Amino acid sequence: MRVLHLNSLLTGGGTDDQCAKIARGLVQLGHAVWVAGPAGREVSQVIRDLDIPFHATPPEGPLKLRLIFDAARFIRRKKIQFIHGHHGRDLWPTIMAARLSGKNPRIVLTRHMAKSPSSWFSRRFLLGQCDALIAVSHFVAKVMRDGVDEPSSPELERRHRPPLLGDHSKIHVLYGGIDTERFRPFDAQPQRQAWGLEPHHYAFAVVGGYSLPRGKGQREFLKAAAMIHKEAPDARFLIVGRGSMADVLQSDIAQLGLRGKAWLTPYCHDMPTAMNAIDCLVHPQIGTEALGLVVCEAHACGKPVIASGLDGIPEAFAVGNFGQMTPPEDVSALANAMRHWANEARATEPARAELHARVSASFSLGAAAGRVAALYLQLGGKPA
Repeated sequence: MRVLHLNSLLTGGGTDDQCAKIARGLVQLGHAVWVAGPAGREVSQVIRDLDIPFHATPPEGPLKLRLIFDAARFIRRKKIQFIHGHHGRDLWPTIMAARLSGKNPRIVLTRHMAKSPSSWFSRRFLLGQCDALIAVSHFVAKVMRDGVDEPSSPELERRHRPPLLGDHSKIHVLYGGIDTERFRPFDAQPQRQAWGLEPHHYAFAVVGGYSLPRGKGQREFLKAAAMIHKEAPDARFLIVGRGSMADVLQSDIAQLGLRGKAWLTPYCHDMPTAMNAIDCLVHPQIGTEALGLVVCEAHACGKPVIASGLDGIPEAFAVGNFGQMTPPEDVSALANAMRHWANEARATEPARAELHARVSASFSLGAAAGRVAALYLQLGGKPA
């Protein structure tokens, strides 16, 4: 099959990561795959490093017309059978490029977010213009088909998520993947030492960006840490990531009496090593979460996970099922879970290996790419 993934951002984040990984997996399965997007971005270099053919797109231009016409020409030149868009901003450019190419490629879109497209126009007409819409979890599919309302939620984005109109049979639930060859159990003592962790320390960590106004629950994590740190003297509380809340979080650490017990680590590019250096991943998400592949990454390394039971996170957690789910924004419940796991023995090597195997069966890159390839075949794309 000949496939073009259109991605106009490539600046980092979960959507760009999954775009690159699915493309890589399809290449490994023997398909001809290109990623089209702007050169000079963080993920465009990652794509090249993964030996995925990359097509540099021009500046978008008014109404993204330069991007659209360039993609249409590429479809004609390379005889593309499937064009696949990922970001919300790329949904209509993907459709328009396919239409303008005159080659009738199948149009596949992926919704990586646990909320509806923002525009009424997209919610009304998007399904009618694509051949398939991939939802990355059953929860995302529920939002697309039925809508989800939580009017009392403190998070504005959670209060009203309306459905899409149209042919809901085009919505397919396909989980993404992680690199289980890299996310596996191994010794990471040098990283623990670099972070100032002693062998007897039990390291809880939140992994991910922390952008204003609220991040991904890092402040709730620190509040829970303040509730247990005296009775769990060997516990340490790490915030691994980067973002605009650094000063806020440093202030919280000081005000909550957590100096020497909690800290922000330098940004870590080697996430498999980071996962193996900690003892328990805490994922106290407070906004929306389509799936939460970071949970799978921790489980693949044989680590327990304490996670908010919201949106698609329970689906990711269920595969490993090692750790504990807590109600979103319930700091007391989060503290109780952390208290419990601080006193649990670390998993044995055989147990960690078994957990890795379980995650690999469902979430390896090969499994994820195979699901996408099967959908392409189901759509029956005509040779260009």
